[in-house]
Amino acid sequence: MCERLEDDFGHGLLHAVKVALDAGALIHIEGRVAGYSEGYLARRICIAHCAGLLHDIQRKQNNHAEHGARRARELLAVYPLTADEIEDICIAIRNHEAFKSTAIVNTREGALVSDCLYDADKFRWGPDNFTDTLWAMIAFTRPALPDFLKHYPAGMASLARIKSTFRTAVGRTYGPGFIDLGIAIGEELHQAIRNEFCHIPV
Repeated sequence: MCERLEDDFGHGLLHAVKVALDAGALIHIEGRVAGYSEGYLARRICIAHCAGLLHDIQRKQNNHAEHGARRARELLAVYPLTADEIEDICIAIRNHEAFKSTAIVNTREGALVSDCLYDADKFRWGPDNFTDTLWAMIAFTRPALPDFLKHYPAGMASLARIKSTFRTAVGRTYGPGFIDLGIAIGEELHQAIRNEFCHIPV
């Protein structure tokens, strides 16, 4: 599946792979608590991996989650997945954006994939934001430094807002701590950039 993914959409392929791995880990933990059998759990981890790899496939588009869900449905039609599994993947992709309305998920299993994908994606708003994601976005958009600094405070405010949105038990336990680490790193980075380029007006 990875050969079908682009690596120039602002978050990058590394982001998608990390989200896929964490979504699978969350399914493993939450699925064991829910009483899934080992065989079923292994299959659901694969479903979460598919959702993670494809969740930003239309990142260049407005409303990328909705467009991504439609594109994923087209791509997955040729893979050995059931209609219900494809539906779970696509709804999870549709529901992965923060601060947006979500589509109704009709099954407990589908809701868990959706929630695990969301939390795995939002884990990236922690330290990953300043080791990987931010730089991938800059490489893609190439903003002028004054514009970058102008929008930096709003981005930091979004980090703080995400802390209360985690959806799984594991996400609610560990997610806010990841975000706090990201905020601390982001504040230091902001100050370092301003010190280095203090001659540039913002």
